[in-house]
Amino acid sequence: MEVINTSGRRKTSVARIYLTPGQGNITINGRDIKNYFPSEVLQTIVNQPLKTLDSIGKYDIKANIKGGGVSGQAEALRLAISKALVEENGENKPALKAEGFMKRDPRMVERKKFGKRKARRSFQFSKR
Repeated sequence: MEVINTSGRRKTSVARIYLTPGQGNITINGRDIKNYFPSEVLQTIVNQPLKTLDSIGKYDIKANIKGGGVSGQAEALRLAISKALVEENGENKPALKAEGFMKRDPRMVERKKFGKRKARRSFQFSKR
């Protein structure tokens, strides 16, 4: 197997990954996953596709992530890893699809409208 290159997106985050066979090292923007995502919850989100297929420790992942916040970045990385695992072996797709890892989450922040305080919230109304 050669290097597999895929990308994943969530909110405004874009994750590009390079998947190779290895010892299970995950490097994000030149830093280890434990330094980049100190929260145990975010590390779990990133490792979900590998755990579903019992592949933890079989692949090295090098990722470049831009944009968004930490949760959006973690979910973008999860989608990219899922796509790479399916590209490596097509038989993995049903298991990942059943968990919902193969679908891009389209929800984005609604834009602010003029004459409003936020997207939908109006200014406080004063009767007098």
